[in-house]
Amino acid sequence: MNVKSLEQELKNNAYPGRGIVIGETADGRKAVTAYFIMGRSENSRNRVFVEDGDGIRTQAFDPAKLTDPSLIIYAPVRVLGNKTIVTNGDQTDTIYEGMDHQMTFEQSLRCREFEPDGPNYTPRISGIMHIEKGLYSYAMSILKSNHGDPSSCLRFTYAYQNPIAGEGHFIHTYMHDGSPLPSFEGEPKLVAIDGDIDSFTDMVWSSLNEDNKVSLFVRFIDIATGEYETRIVNKNR
Repeated sequence: MNVKSLEQELKNNAYPGRGIVIGETADGRKAVTAYFIMGRSENSRNRVFVEDGDGIRTQAFDPAKLTDPSLIIYAPVRVLGNKTIVTNGDQTDTIYEGMDHQMTFEQSLRCREFEPDGPNYTPRISGIMHIEKGLYSYAMSILKSNHGDPSSCLRFTYAYQNPIAGEGHFIHTYMHDGSPLPSFEGEPKLVAIDGDIDSFTDMVWSSLNEDNKVSLFVRFIDIATGEYETRIVNKNR
């Protein structure tokens, strides 16, 4: 599999929807994750990321304009011990609670499916990062309808043990803009991870479509110590 440019993947897609990147810095010292949201409707664009303990949550920028919170207000990032959970919906809580009761990442998601927003049936994408005693691994999941048929849910989990420095994986909800929106296809994309947290954050944010981007979260975690740095960028200020 060829290593793709994350910058080009973003610049060449006006509407990947919501996306998760997980990987490792080129020096092998930091675990990396990024999560972004985009929107086409006023309701979807009326959001910001705010810090919430060790994680983040979405919040209405203008509460008066919030029409339906069901699929847009949630905690995309939560931390459970040495595990960092990143998702595009309220399945963050499902994974947190399942793993807190000794279930695996995959088992925790068995009770969930794609979002009930037909005809799009937006996939639920999720990631888990595990750092313990200087060792790092991660996994990603996608739950999606079977070619738009809501009677059938397809479940894929991808696990990455001992990641290669300077590489990561990128998964997003939609292949591109459309009506209905076409669900992501194939494995998470192998992408290069370059730069420090500020240059990486700037690259991702500047590469997202100007009209559709809403918010971005980036975290770099020191694999040796577990200490982390976070960046949040919101279009609404």
